Amino acid sequence: MYTAPTLAEAEDRFAEFAAGWEGTYPAMIAMWRRMWSEFVPFLDFPPEIRKLIYTTNGIESLNARFRAATRRRGHFPDEDAALKVLYLTVLERRPNRANPTGQIAGWKSILNVLSLTYGDRLGIN
Repeated sequence: MYTAPTLAEAEDRFAEFAAGWEGTYPAMIAMWRRMWSEFVPFLDFPPEIRKLIYTTNGIESLNARFRAATRRRGHFPDEDAALKVLYLTVLERRPNRANPTGQIAGWKSILNVLSLTYGDRLGIN
């Protein structure tokens, strides 16, 4: 559904998904049906931006790293000390991870679409 090029295609994919899973997870399928009108505006975004929106693993991972870094240090004497720890956490490379640099594949095309679509908001254009 997330990668469907049109609304009709997304509806067809949801119908296939619902047919396969409604017997096992009726509450989940009912929730999708209730919230479909909330999901549909998502399909107005270009595919590159859609991927950026629905893939939140990087964001969740960074938030977990922030929590771990601040939890280990307890209290901070001032806001600058806390910001320094967060800054160093962002810069820390994770060599034991599948993506140690933290780079996002296809970021140039995503940035190009963002600048064309929302350049005025980003201060790029």
